[in-house]
Amino acid sequence: MENEPKQNQEEQEPQNEEKQPSSLIDKIQQLGQTNVPQLSADSRIHCLTIVGQIEGHLALPPQNKTTKYEHLIPQLVAIEQNPKIEGVLVILNTVGGDVEAGLAISEMLATLSKPTVSIVLGGGHSIGVPIAVSCDYSFIAETATMTIHPIRLTGLVIGVPQTFEYLDKMQERVVSFVTKHSHISEETFKDLMFAKGNLTRDIGTNVIGADAVQSGLIDEVGGIGQAMEKLNELIELHRKKSEAIVQ
Repeated sequence: MENEPKQNQEEQEPQNEEKQPSSLIDKIQQLGQTNVPQLSADSRIHCLTIVGQIEGHLALPPQNKTTKYEHLIPQLVAIEQNPKIEGVLVILNTVGGDVEAGLAISEMLATLSKPTVSIVLGGGHSIGVPIAVSCDYSFIAETATMTIHPIRLTGLVIGVPQTFEYLDKMQERVVSFVTKHSHISEETFKDLMFAKGNLTRDIGTNVIGADAVQSGLIDEVGGIGQAMEKLNELIELHRKKSEAIVQ
């Protein structure tokens, strides 16, 4: 009689192993891993990732890796309204994309009332440049690159004189934003933007890691550890200022 419960238990164990929850299977299919990292309940930092191509007014092909600006904007509004979130870490690995969508994201990040830190991993090209400098403090990985170039025509605007004026004004918006939110001068930024010979058969400049810092575009070379440390530091300063105002 004593052996019967053990036998029943041994018979039940293989059955339990065979049952896989559908949520676990979904996680493996979507993320390629079984242990999905989750932020702890008491976490005060929100991580915002901007990867692939920034999708704006036109939908890109389904095979493209995209970040949709209509997804990011509600997130940023929710971050601003949520009192539990005290800081935002923006991780960038983007080839660029829609200019107006990128500027909209940049303006929202720049006007958040909470501390923000950005880090460029891999690449922060084209319209990814304004997004990278929109935060309170910016980092770039040692091997990461940023491409600075003039705005290209997408075909949405028709007419030669009108098109040139539109692109010129749009370009001035980008230049103005970048120089306002970083330590690079307008002259230096335009020199990088219109440089010849740096990009094969094209105009512009590709800056890598320390070069971006030396030009004044990015604040510091560093990785995720340094970015988190800086963000925690900014959060503490912001908290002290808020307490001082209340008193």
